[in-house]
Amino acid sequence: MLYEFITTYRDAIIDRARGKLTARPWPVASQEELNNGVPLFLAQLADILQSESSGTPHSSRAMDSTATSHGRDLTALGFTVSQVVHDYGDICQAVTELAIEQRAPITTEEFKTLNRCLDDATASAVMEHARITAEARVAEESERSGHLAHETRDLLHTAILAYQLLKQGSVAINGSTGAVLGRSLMGMRDLIDRTLAEIRLAADRQRPERLPIKPFLAEIAVAGRLHAESRGLEFAAEPCSDGLVVVADPHLLASAVTNLLNNAFKFTTAGGHVWLRAHASEEARVMIEVEDECGGIPPAEGDPFRSFGEQRSRDRTGLGLGLSLARKVVRAEGGDIHIRNVPGKGCVFVIDLPAAVRS
Repeated sequence: MLYEFITTYRDAIIDRARGKLTARPWPVASQEELNNGVPLFLAQLADILQSESSGTPHSSRAMDSTATSHGRDLTALGFTVSQVVHDYGDICQAVTELAIEQRAPITTEEFKTLNRCLDDATASAVMEHARITAEARVAEESERSGHLAHETRDLLHTAILAYQLLKQGSVAINGSTGAVLGRSLMGMRDLIDRTLAEIRLAADRQRPERLPIKPFLAEIAVAGRLHAESRGLEFAAEPCSDGLVVVADPHLLASAVTNLLNNAFKFTTAGGHVWLRAHASEEARVMIEVEDECGGIPPAEGDPFRSFGEQRSRDRTGLGLGLSLARKVVRAEGGDIHIRNVPGKGCVFVIDLPAAVRS
């Protein structure tokens, strides 16, 4: 019987299934999948087949409950939905191949039972995986919205306080209170720009056009100078060639460059320098660079693009989404962002885009 065969050859089936998981090109098998996933799959199938082989038919409700629990376990282990589907198929194939090699007396009806159980179990496990994933996504979006609301409120509250002091006439507009008001207003502007960019990316609403880089960066540099001045920094927008042209959505690309500049302003200490420049590479690419004097990124900090990741200094303001969003925007435009780290001095963030074909 199939149940006895699976029980007897359990270790051989596991070894064969693991071999299939390791050999497949995609999705790549994780270590957790190899160590935990395959035995989990096989144990579930054995339980279902044992019930099927008894005198009482195995109810679909019980099968759904077992598979649903299994899908929950896989989600907790970090499995993707693709891994769930592929692993069930690999287990079935391993059982079938080994049964043929061992000339096991398994009837056609038992193989039909195996396939039916696999179909039902896969569907239930995938549904549970999708449910948990959706709930997690909603929770993440709620947390994100909460952070956004709190930061907007804090910036607005600071701006109102600064405005009230200025209105009383007891402080000068060009003093530190005026600088606080300016930073608060620019912070709200950046939040709005970032949110709009995220919405357009999620809705796939890019509007690419031929975009000359020189006037594009000149416009961004105007706001950049004001931002740098409010933080006591030196900012330089270096001249670039008139021939630099890309095909991109100007609003989204402006959001990416602005996010990189804001990141540079945030982590460069007072009196430091930030540079904005662009040039062509030999591979028909356009490079837009933002260089800062942040002191460099310590190796232990990890990926600076990771959303909500560790920041590069004690300044914990902001959502930590600017770099992550900038990379998403640039990749949506067919490019990428690279980092040149200069320990002890600073960083150079490079937006790498294909140059537009001459018309």
